[in-house]
Amino acid sequence: MSAPRFIHLRLHTEYSLLEGAVPLKALIKLCEKQAMPAVAVTDTNNLFAALEFSTLAAGAGIQPILGCQIDLQLPPAQPGDKPRPPAPLVLLAQSEAGYRNLMKLNSCLYLRAGSALPHVTPEELTTHAAGLICLTGGPDGVVGRLIRDGKRPRAEALVQDLAAAFPDRLYIELQRHPGEGGTAPEAEAATERPFVEMAHAMDLPLVATNDVYFPAPDLYEAHDALLCIRDGAYVDQAEARRRLTPQHYFKSESEMAALFADLPEALENTVEIARRCAFRAKKHPPILPRFADDEVQELRRQANEGLQARLAVIPHAAPVEDYQKRLDFELGIIEQMGFPGYFLIVADFIKWAKDHDIPVGPGRGSGAGSLVAYALTITDLDPLRYSLLFERFLNPERVSMPDFDIDFCMDRREEVIQYVQEKYGREKVGQIITFGALLSKAAVRDVGRVLQLPYGQVDKLSKMIPVEGVKPVSITKALADEPRLREAAKEEVVGRLLDYAQKIEGLLRNASTHAAGVVIGDRPLDELVPVYRDPRSDMPATQFNMKWVEAAGLVKFDFLGLKTLTVIQNAIDLLKLRGVELDIERIPLDDDKTYELYASARTVAVFQVESSGMMDALRRMKPTCIEDIVALVALYRPGPMENIPTYCEVKNGQRELESIHPSIDHILKETQGIIVYQEQVMEIAQVMAGYSLGGADLLRRAMGKKIAEEMTKERPKFIEGAIANGVDKAKAGEVFDLLEKFANYGFNKSHAAAYAVVSYQTAWLKANYPVEFMAAVMNCDIHLTDKLAIYKREVDRMEIPVIPPCVNRSEATFSVTDGALVYALGALKNVGVEAMKLIAAARGERPFADLTDFARRVDLKRIGKRPLEMLARAGAFDALDRNRKRVFASLDALVAFSAAVHEAAASNQVSLFGAGGDDLPPPRLASGADWLPMERLAAEHQAVGFYLSGHPLDDYAGPLKRKDVLTLVEVTRRAERAPFVGRIAGSVSSRQERKSARGSRFAFVQLSDPTGLYEVTVFSDVLEAARMHLEPGSNVVLSVEATMEADTLKLLARGAQPVDLVVADAGAAALKVRITDADTVGDLVEVLGRHRDQPAPKKTRGPLLCCVPDPETGGEIEVEIGADLPLTPRLRGELRVLPGVLEVEEV
Repeated sequence: MSAPRFIHLRLHTEYSLLEGAVPLKALIKLCEKQAMPAVAVTDTNNLFAALEFSTLAAGAGIQPILGCQIDLQLPPAQPGDKPRPPAPLVLLAQSEAGYRNLMKLNSCLYLRAGSALPHVTPEELTTHAAGLICLTGGPDGVVGRLIRDGKRPRAEALVQDLAAAFPDRLYIELQRHPGEGGTAPEAEAATERPFVEMAHAMDLPLVATNDVYFPAPDLYEAHDALLCIRDGAYVDQAEARRRLTPQHYFKSESEMAALFADLPEALENTVEIARRCAFRAKKHPPILPRFADDEVQELRRQANEGLQARLAVIPHAAPVEDYQKRLDFELGIIEQMGFPGYFLIVADFIKWAKDHDIPVGPGRGSGAGSLVAYALTITDLDPLRYSLLFERFLNPERVSMPDFDIDFCMDRREEVIQYVQEKYGREKVGQIITFGALLSKAAVRDVGRVLQLPYGQVDKLSKMIPVEGVKPVSITKALADEPRLREAAKEEVVGRLLDYAQKIEGLLRNASTHAAGVVIGDRPLDELVPVYRDPRSDMPATQFNMKWVEAAGLVKFDFLGLKTLTVIQNAIDLLKLRGVELDIERIPLDDDKTYELYASARTVAVFQVESSGMMDALRRMKPTCIEDIVALVALYRPGPMENIPTYCEVKNGQRELESIHPSIDHILKETQGIIVYQEQVMEIAQVMAGYSLGGADLLRRAMGKKIAEEMTKERPKFIEGAIANGVDKAKAGEVFDLLEKFANYGFNKSHAAAYAVVSYQTAWLKANYPVEFMAAVMNCDIHLTDKLAIYKREVDRMEIPVIPPCVNRSEATFSVTDGALVYALGALKNVGVEAMKLIAAARGERPFADLTDFARRVDLKRIGKRPLEMLARAGAFDALDRNRKRVFASLDALVAFSAAVHEAAASNQVSLFGAGGDDLPPPRLASGADWLPMERLAAEHQAVGFYLSGHPLDDYAGPLKRKDVLTLVEVTRRAERAPFVGRIAGSVSSRQERKSARGSRFAFVQLSDPTGLYEVTVFSDVLEAARMHLEPGSNVVLSVEATMEADTLKLLARGAQPVDLVVADAGAAALKVRITDADTVGDLVEVLGRHRDQPAPKKTRGPLLCCVPDPETGGEIEVEIGADLPLTPRLRGELRVLPGVLEVEEV
């Protein structure tokens, strides 16, 4: 193989976010294809790819050169001058010392105070120059920009400073990216000669680079769009913006040799630099901070003391000697594997959290199988009580880092992380970076924006891309599957958009931080990995993601936020307000009411068992003990699900338990003879075939991962062991095959048990303290309107009274008063909980007297106009003024009055009539009639997200009944008896369209009627015919096929019509209006006058009777005030809201 003539030293991977378009794996393939022995990665202001690139390149036999394009901020030339914007130069690590300095410089980029752009200063660069090779940055680098700005003397001085900081390690960088006809870009033409002259004058070497941003020339235009996405620019804008050339691709050695044929030394120096950079980042074994001088003794002390404390209060699942024996065994393994420090660190922050009343979960994952963890209070499950295995967590025969997943209350998780920062040092604790990819839908939207296509058109195109699971399919697949997208792509501009989007989709788009992962080092993190800081956080993060940060030697601790713990704590806090003290860890696990709730599947908002499938399984299972819930959590997954019917039938005596072999029946007794847990696979291997539990764990892993080579070794070993224990050879082979099947299906029992306990705690609260529980659940989803609608329906089903949002009765969050749930002001849309707290604080113990009093006591300017509008729409001011339209129209006057009052109070003005604005005249409120019922409900829906005080179909009840249109409750009752076809009315709240495997479209449509919420499936033929009637907000009558599947109503639409069309000829005998006194008659006549001549079918016309109280007799006087009126739902609605009207009924 001939010696290389050129090595790429300047290259941007996709880790130069929205700037580079070279994925790492594609880079390795390019190098292999072009037989390049080495390559550098110099991403902009980061080392995100350093370890991953080193590992991949070395694995492919390519020498990785680790570098970074780093922005240098020069000080102002003269005091008082405006600082120049940062400009790049390139640093390459030639040794481990250089790599460490590169990491330190990355800290300088991101960890400085203030909000300046990432940069380093000349002083920082000089301090951390050792072991680094410096390239001057080319025509657009820090030196090149000075030359282009006519500041050559300053450029030369800077080069001399760099030469002093990097002796024999500074290279003057030249670039050539010729345009059409070979003409050099302006920046290159202006700087190349000065660069060469400076190099010769200062005796500095030249080096040739090709600033690579994309793999091939055909990606240039798509990459140009990518740069526009990054910079917020437009592709075709006239204003100046950053542009590259089609030449910024991964050129071959021969192409570069031709470009720099006149400067061979610049090419040769690329090879020399590659030889000098003989360093690569390597993986490192786990590093942990030292918790105690003698961690082994400290762990033994804490574990033994903790076990004694546990045994003093828990019911014993085994003799005390068995607990001690298990503890000693585990401690021996932990010490042998070198993990005492890990256990001590985790135990320390969990104990701190519990000491500060921060809810902590009982454990999650295999960690709950450790008695040491239980003794240290890391977990709250007794592993002997639940038959959990330590070897499933920490196997002495398979050395891997232990990993406790710890759940904390969502609201207070940050406090625990802050404690860890304070204890170990802020510079030693960090979050873990994550990278978001540019997926197809986002790529279409982003490219559409930079191509300046109309928003509506781009939105429509994006929505045509189907979603599979949680991710949209690729644009290529979408074009193959979606005819509407293919048709749209025939338009030139759409074709261009999809072409660009296709080329950039999948590239990394943004950096964020992992929701739960935190690393703790034994030294400042930037001595082990490069660090970064998210602009929205004050905590540093590693520049390597989860996979690579662990490979670098840092140990991850998961601080997970579990909303359910917050729900439980909130319910406990609400109970305290009425004097009920509750320790959730001490509730009985045999509560009849709780198992009755499970068995009847009334489990909306109960952790882990909310889905309709889970509810169906609960009805069949009828759980009677916590072990049933553990099994259900484990079984309810694709695959194991098929065993749920067998489990239920055996449990309820409908089928005999099938024995696999007498020697293992006791292991499978609690799961009705079915292998459910991975731990059972391990125990069977131990009991039947004589495996150690460590060996059994290895067997389980090999089976689960279907490692054929391992299975070939294990089968004879298992059969021999079983025969030695008196098992027939054929039976042993049969059991091995069974284990092999279930090892893949089997669930981690430790995890299932932990989550079953949390599920039971929520079910117990719902069964015993339903109002506080539902208030707590709604508080935790206070901003999720769709969830609140489901919970409100459940509250209604439970017959819990609800007090609607009210400035005089509601708090900012959901609360409980005298057994009623008080709707939260903060649950309204676009109001904000903090703003609503201001209202509750101003009210205190003294309700507001009227709107003026409200404006005087609450600083409405701080609340904001939009939140006040939502309060008015929702009827939160009804206690002060029932006319919502008038309140809404008076808000400007009220805000102005409030501002004047609070300004006067702030300036301590005192007049003859009072202090702080007391003498200001009250605001003039608007006048006029209230909103009509439909308008009132529409406004309420806009604020609340669903209907609280009524329903748009309320006024249609009579006509719909006459047309044999059923309510949801009536449909459900009939479907329980037998499937049928009928009609149901509903108000459409949302519609989701999907594509079937055959390519036809169908939809799920969510609707409601006055009796509840429901969903209808609409297939393609009905969808095409009725799509316009199924828009959100529409009131429709659906012909449906109704069936009950496992106590769940299934509705399939056969047709849809607007409700007004259906009731147009429903007819009405007469309307009777009851009023408070004769003064209301005038208003009645005015409304009737507006409706009298309205066109309406003859069948809807009829008389209107008015009932007025007779003060003399105490009875009523009935007067007919119209003989031929259109008795439409609209007229009924307008009459109902008139002041003085008590009731409107059909007769």
